[in-house]
Amino acid sequence: MRILAGIQPSGKLHLGNYFGSMRRLIEYQETSDLYAIIVNLHALTTVRDGKLLANYTMEAAADFLALGMDPKKSVFFVQSDVPEHTELTWYLSNVTSMGLLERAHSYKDKIARGFIPNSGLLFYPVLMAADILLYQSQKVPVGKDQKQHLEMTRDIAASFNNLYGETFVIPEPDILDDVAIVPGIDGEKMSKSYNNYIEIFEDEKTLKKKVMSIITDSTPLESPKNPDKCNVFALFKLFANEKETEEMRLKYESGGYGFGNAKKELLEKITQHFAPFRDKRKEYTSRPDTVRDFLREGAKKARERAKPTIEAVRSKVGISY
Repeated sequence: MRILAGIQPSGKLHLGNYFGSMRRLIEYQETSDLYAIIVNLHALTTVRDGKLLANYTMEAAADFLALGMDPKKSVFFVQSDVPEHTELTWYLSNVTSMGLLERAHSYKDKIARGFIPNSGLLFYPVLMAADILLYQSQKVPVGKDQKQHLEMTRDIAASFNNLYGETFVIPEPDILDDVAIVPGIDGEKMSKSYNNYIEIFEDEKTLKKKVMSIITDSTPLESPKNPDKCNVFALFKLFANEKETEEMRLKYESGGYGFGNAKKELLEKITQHFAPFRDKRKEYTSRPDTVRDFLREGAKKARERAKPTIEAVRSKVGISY
């Protein structure tokens, strides 16, 4: 099974990235043909500082490596190191209708939140389609919010196949319902764009401040609470096993247990979960050349594996002559 997913380095990677994609990708590399991409071209839609984007890209790579990504077991690379991604984007853009792009929920949501409407933001789904289709990916782990983009990829692939003949595999989404949307500290989807995120490797002081600032309702300490409507509980159960989750649920429903207590338990869980990986991350951030070597070797493998697809596309559209 060929699996592909990308992480956008538009800021520090956070719990939404980890549970929505990163953790599953690290697990997939043991059983699947995995393509894990740091999609820095996508990040250009929001990051306007070149040095900052370069730093975010290297930090994202260090995060992945520290958490267990193994370049020997996967194709792990940076999107811009494989020019076939942008080449295929152009070919696909010519079989993609404007109506399809204008219906994208993500595009409309970002415009509503004050993002400047530019063609990069509008054509984001076409570049994403190129990322996926270039490697004939069969399954794509995505969050619930990205499901529509994958459906658009399927539509674009079908349009190309109908026009030029069978060329692309139609990919399937892989969405885990229990982590479909990871809530941020304000209860909305955790996102760098919304500035409501908790970093994976947050420093101790900032982590505590963010966890203790998670929005909760005004239910008094002594009263029973509904855990299924609480952002703290939603985050806690991502880290906890079944027994720990049920124990926390009972505390909520029994009363006499405050949100402050729940936040302290969540803080402890986050700290314990990522503690084993912190030293590895420090090692990788102190050895940037090693990280670059891993990424460049991954890009070489990616280009070799992309070659049959891009050559077939060039031939079918008439670019090869």
